[in-house]
Amino acid sequence: MSRLSRIRAETGAGWRSFIRRRTAVFFTFFFPVILIVIFGALVRTDPGDGGLFAEPAAYYVPGYLAVVVLFTPFSRMGSEVARHREGSRFEKLATTPLSRPEWLLAQTLVNAVIIAIACVLILALVVLLTGAEIAYSPLLVIYVFVGVVAFCGIGSMLGSYTDSRDGAVTASNAIGLPLLFLSETFISLEQLPGWFEPLVNLSPLTYFSRGVRAATAPETAETASIAGIDPAISNLGILLAIALVAFALGARSIPQTD
Repeated sequence: MSRLSRIRAETGAGWRSFIRRRTAVFFTFFFPVILIVIFGALVRTDPGDGGLFAEPAAYYVPGYLAVVVLFTPFSRMGSEVARHREGSRFEKLATTPLSRPEWLLAQTLVNAVIIAIACVLILALVVLLTGAEIAYSPLLVIYVFVGVVAFCGIGSMLGSYTDSRDGAVTASNAIGLPLLFLSETFISLEQLPGWFEPLVNLSPLTYFSRGVRAATAPETAETASIAGIDPAISNLGILLAIALVAFALGARSIPQTD
């Protein structure tokens, strides 16, 4: 089989494995919907009031998207790698032509399709329930895909270095929750202590949220241009570099045997 055929076959297998797990399908799409209903429709934003949701509704679009762009790769890749380790499946894969980067790429493509569908649903609900006025930039598609690549790579490392599926899920939640709320998604830099800003800049999700905000709602973006480059482009460049490194490390971390 050619490399393309191997990746296509593994992608198909990964997709069928996902849709057979009805609980996973349900919560992948249900959890972000609940957040939008609670924070967007019930709590609502109050621009200028100085509270937690003091920004216009469009400001929080990156946060809603980040729920699936961050947590789905973290939880699915972490548990999938751990499940393969527990079942000695990587030992079987080592006897096939399928390489570790090809396996990770196939799993990443499955996640990208799932998350793309979820993002369309999220955007529709955000506009419908919150009245957010956003620009539908083509960069949004690129940001979602690059973000998925980055967090699938990190999720792969979590599944490779934890001792079980439960450990992978726990590590995913322990890392994902702080990143979700402390990466300029739902909480702006102005609401955080000044000393915490360097830590915010260490989060890959920060560059996703800044870039998506600059692309979809530039009037709410707080990030200045870097060397005169549009923030939507400069943050994408940084996120892409992180994604390539994370994917390479994630593929390298996958054990051939366990």
